[in-house]
Amino acid sequence: MTEDALIGLFTLFYLFFCTLLVAPPTEFVSAGLTVQNLFSHWLGSEDLNFVYYQFRRTSATLIFHSIFPLVYFLCLVLFQPQLKLLTPWNTSFFWQLYLLISILIFLSASLVVFYWSRNKWDNHPIARELTHLSSNEESWRAVASSINIEFRRIDKFTSGIPTGRRIIVTDSWVMKTSTYYIYIAHQNDIHLTISGSEDHSVSYESMTSVQYLNIDVISINQKLKPFTIRLNSLEYKELTDKLQSPVRNARNIVVRQSLSEQFLDAFREQVSQNPKFRLPPHMEVDTCIGCMQKESDIKLNKLCDDPEVGACVQCYCRPMWCLECMGKWFSSRQDQQHPEMWLGNRCPCPTCRAAFCMLDVCFIEK
Repeated sequence: MTEDALIGLFTLFYLFFCTLLVAPPTEFVSAGLTVQNLFSHWLGSEDLNFVYYQFRRTSATLIFHSIFPLVYFLCLVLFQPQLKLLTPWNTSFFWQLYLLISILIFLSASLVVFYWSRNKWDNHPIARELTHLSSNEESWRAVASSINIEFRRIDKFTSGIPTGRRIIVTDSWVMKTSTYYIYIAHQNDIHLTISGSEDHSVSYESMTSVQYLNIDVISINQKLKPFTIRLNSLEYKELTDKLQSPVRNARNIVVRQSLSEQFLDAFREQVSQNPKFRLPPHMEVDTCIGCMQKESDIKLNKLCDDPEVGACVQCYCRPMWCLECMGKWFSSRQDQQHPEMWLGNRCPCPTCRAAFCMLDVCFIEK
């Protein structure tokens, strides 16, 4: 193999390896070959200080990526000694120019990060973004403190992997992280619109078909950049539950539901057709013990007359569950490999273990 062919092969291998470091696959993330893991001691904890973690993460990523051209030159010094790159003044003009440009890229990135970090990160682009979100009476640090507090809560919505583009929705904020930046918008000041969808026959994660939704986030504040979040359609329901404003679907794009959501719709439709259970005057209805948010609105009352052995039996428990929680319990007790059989199967009562089917689930009529 000629010298030029060896250099070309090595260049292709190095570019492929750099691509894996810039956008690491699941295997690299599991092995810890990410910027977050390599600089974990300097980055600190994302959960405790989300905004300052993003300052350091974007800075470390910029420096880490800027060193790739220089590392390539050093690798050629080690593996291609015939090029005489160890003494650049004796090599060709091309490699001299390449070395100069590589050093300038690394030094420029280092100077940019140094400028960002001045005055406790006042010059960072994310800090300037937060300045547009602050009022006249407060600084960007007050906005950062609000974001940090809400990010620590366990009820936030997150999608994506920490090493790449990630969507984060808290009680007040909608955020999207990228390699060198994070987009931030306040929930009270945004319009959300489904701009398109992508259907793929095979997903590399689940090996099944998948649909991705593109949702435009446009802020009323003209100083903030609009951005687009890309989301798996199976997570759409969870996202909308966390958002305060509705998501407009002007193009009438059909959003695929998850298997559990499809079953809940069928479960709700069947229960609405069942006779209602009239609640005795002395019986009180408490909050659902499953979600602790909604009022209990169903009662298990034996209505089916299937003579099969092991058929449904009468449940004497008082109403303690809402329809959604009972539907989730019913689906969790079924054979996950055969969802087509769920509607016709039985399930034990979550409290007394009495067997029931969908015909025995009745809405409460007070």
